[in-house]
Amino acid sequence: MATLISTSGPTQTPDRKNSAPAVAILICTIVTVMEGYSLIVFGSVIPLLLTDGSLGITPQSAGVLGSLVYVGMFFGAILAGIIGDRIGRQPVLVVAIALFALGGLLAGFADSATALGFARLLSGLGVGGAVTTALALARNHAPANRSSLVVNITMAGIPLGGTIAALLGIWLLPLYGWRVMFFVGAALTTVILLIVLTVRLEDRHAFREAKASAPTRDSSLKLLFSGRGSLLAILIAAVAVPNMFTWFGLNVWLTATMNALKFPLASALLFSLTLTAGAVIGSLATAFWADRWGALRVGTVTALFTVVGLVGVVWIGSQSLPALLVFIALMGAGGHSTMNLLNAATSNLFAPEIRGTAIGWANGISYFGAFGPIAGGLVLSSAAGPGGVFVLFGGSAVLAFVATGLFAAVTRKQHA
Repeated sequence: MATLISTSGPTQTPDRKNSAPAVAILICTIVTVMEGYSLIVFGSVIPLLLTDGSLGITPQSAGVLGSLVYVGMFFGAILAGIIGDRIGRQPVLVVAIALFALGGLLAGFADSATALGFARLLSGLGVGGAVTTALALARNHAPANRSSLVVNITMAGIPLGGTIAALLGIWLLPLYGWRVMFFVGAALTTVILLIVLTVRLEDRHAFREAKASAPTRDSSLKLLFSGRGSLLAILIAAVAVPNMFTWFGLNVWLTATMNALKFPLASALLFSLTLTAGAVIGSLATAFWADRWGALRVGTVTALFTVVGLVGVVWIGSQSLPALLVFIALMGAGGHSTMNLLNAATSNLFAPEIRGTAIGWANGISYFGAFGPIAGGLVLSSAAGPGGVFVLFGGSAVLAFVATGLFAAVTRKQHA
């Protein structure tokens, strides 16, 4: 039985008769921009949610609400990867985009914490499915030896969407409140849905031929965990979970934590903007080196960025705003880029026939990091306070750094 583990470098698939590769990659990146907006907008509106008495949201319940989107993303990512490898990826992408557009609309109309939680769960199901599918589609259009570049460009859309959410939040939140942020996201996502419906991102005939010539009829999930794939899958989880525990937690709680440290709301939103901007810059800056030196080797360095950034924020405090912004940018560059590079390595380590499932596993298991927002809320409301939040996420960042280094050592001969 074939294990479908790639032992050479990045590979091409037959999906090259579609729209031009650059156009397909651009559209997939635009999809991830709206995914990022839908994902990160919640962290921008938390301070106002906590003061909206009609919803009855506390720091503890806000942490739960912030994590529900990641529960949905777990199931969305796993299912989209498996279904996309079976029936094709573009139909799955269409359904996923429609789901997180509907989730944003329902969040804007939510009149209770329960309704908001359901809307965020639905958004998560769509976002998880879309990020896995868009990433697999973009990776299939990557030129030879540029897989990490394409993955990082595509995934840079997520923090870019978060940056848009933060910028709009600085302008819209004081004027119109928190609901408008979800309505804007739903409207923009609907536009993206119409584009994806009208552009062919995948050649259905080529996809069917590739499936017919596959060396085995076993399920893609079974193949993923066959032979050496089991070890790789465990190592993927060991990196993804603590890294995303940190990244998700910071996305949800950075604004509120800095606000609790007596920074005004405008400054706290600036810190959120810096976090996501650092993620965008870090994603693009590391892409070239990842294709040259290996995604996991560079990922070990970016994981260290997160540790340094968290230590720096605790150390510098309010002594120097420019230095504080630099350390927050490092946190953003480290947390997001490490996951990008893990996705790039995953797409190279597994063969094209199960690439969607492998990427779905990497992204799906990473959403166990959704406990980060819950833990952050508990710590922030405890005696440890805002300082304890940074200590908590500093510990998880160290675990991610160690795991990434171990993964790089195990796969050093595969240029992963």
